[in-house]
Amino acid sequence: MQKPLILAVDDEQHILELLDFNLTAAGYSTITATSGELALALANAQRPSLILLDLMLPDIDGGEVCRRLKANPLTADAPILILSARGEDVDKVLALEMGADDYVTKPFSMPELMARIKALLRRSSQSAEPTLIQVGNLSVNTETYEARRNGEPLRLTLKEFELLKLLAQSNGRVQTRDFILDRVWGYEFYGETRTVDVHIRHLRMKLGEDADYIQTIRGVGYRLQAPRTRDALPSAT
Repeated sequence: MQKPLILAVDDEQHILELLDFNLTAAGYSTITATSGELALALANAQRPSLILLDLMLPDIDGGEVCRRLKANPLTADAPILILSARGEDVDKVLALEMGADDYVTKPFSMPELMARIKALLRRSSQSAEPTLIQVGNLSVNTETYEARRNGEPLRLTLKEFELLKLLAQSNGRVQTRDFILDRVWGYEFYGETRTVDVHIRHLRMKLGEDADYIQTIRGVGYRLQAPRTRDALPSAT
């Protein structure tokens, strides 16, 4: 599973080190830049999932960097979160008008920043999601919150639907229990991976003959995949 890549741009090295440490600990990949020119070059070359951008840079003003990133088709979809000591409303308004997606004033709370990053990444991924996802006999409608098997509606709880949706959106990639727990249940259930296993068991029961679409990757997590033939199925335990 590929980690989201976050580009942190700030001319203060200690802030970059703080961001890098906390983002890495939270499971993200990071790259850093201390100037606007370097930030633009890195963003263009590596296509980050999200950009943390200071306004006061030594070469190009952060607002201009933001404008250029949003004008570039290669980087336009990446959410930009401004981190700046400028706390006036006019600065926030100008940054948002230049395309920034959020604004946090320094000094900032790391838990709040991490929550905002998570929210932006979630919103960004959802905006690119198809409304209807088809996996073999299963269909998941992310707009109407309906799931069907061979055209027949499945009676799922909200958490069961969210779990099925997450697995369907993963396009056959394995999702760890911790990742599933965070995305479906949130931080308040941190560490309770047994919750995931219980809901997977319930979901399999409701999928009936297609329960084996949900495959267990021992020691890692789960994936949703339509098997080509029943004889080739791995054991779903």
